[in-house]
Amino acid sequence: MNALRVIRRKVMTPDRSATRLDVRGFHVKSPAARTLLETIGGTFLDGFAIAAEARTPSAAEQPLTTVPTRFRGFAYEGAAMAFAIRDGLRPGGRNVERFLAGPGADHVYMAYVGVGWAMARLPRLRWPALYAADPLLRWLVLDGYGFHQAYFRTERYVYDRYEDTSLPWRDVSSRDYAGRAIDQGIGRALWFIGGTDVEVVTGLVERYPRPRWADLYSGIGLAATYAGGATEAELKALWDHAGTHRAQLAQGAAFAAGARARANLVCPHNETATRIFCGQPVALAQKVTDEAMTDLPADGAVPAFEVWRQRISEAYVRIGHLAPTATE
Repeated sequence: MNALRVIRRKVMTPDRSATRLDVRGFHVKSPAARTLLETIGGTFLDGFAIAAEARTPSAAEQPLTTVPTRFRGFAYEGAAMAFAIRDGLRPGGRNVERFLAGPGADHVYMAYVGVGWAMARLPRLRWPALYAADPLLRWLVLDGYGFHQAYFRTERYVYDRYEDTSLPWRDVSSRDYAGRAIDQGIGRALWFIGGTDVEVVTGLVERYPRPRWADLYSGIGLAATYAGGATEAELKALWDHAGTHRAQLAQGAAFAAGARARANLVCPHNETATRIFCGQPVALAQKVTDEAMTDLPADGAVPAFEVWRQRISEAYVRIGHLAPTATE
């Protein structure tokens, strides 16, 4: 059985070269930024490989916990993708459900995003097999899908600005929101595609129709905070570039803070970003996200997930943390 699991790992795991910036054709800001982004991609694949080989989700826990703190969340994201693919390929599989009930519980945000990566790799007829039971967080699956499409189909989703609005989704009442959730993932991907270079990343945003900018900036705020790769001065420049979309940048940063804090993976670069984008440390940004989750309405034409995001953005409007850091 061990030999079969090793074979499964080798067959399922994508080639590591797929994460290299030169292979993807992404912008290289500096050797340090390149190393960071390629390490993130490699760690994602490490997590994927661990889950592809693991006999059960619980067997993946020990090797996942050995990943360095800064990159561990990406390993859990990759593991969730592998477990989701296993579920999608084998009727009745419950790997993601068991992963979230066990080792992945504190990494639930990244896990749902990882399921979105699997969604992009599986035939549509297998999408109903994917586990996304949380009515609030299941929109993160589409975020993950959007990231994957922008990362691997960059010409279509970024340079041709393709808008994915016809994607079938489970919630009939909020189906029109699917494109916006995908754009949030595309925004995260722009941080990688632009090599964490603020001028390049914001230039990519400006290629899109303006109505899409808010969701794109939300994703950028999340990626810049969670993944890092920019100096304090560069983050302040991003804040200034965001202009009227600073509330969405702050909301994305608060999401990242909540994900890092819940998983006990807070690093210095997270604190720097939340101080600039949210005007407060990670712990308080997490508190904002948690309080905004209280008494959310049932899904309607506007899903509870979007209400949650709006409440977070509005919280930063109320506290007055939307002024520029330099003259615009």
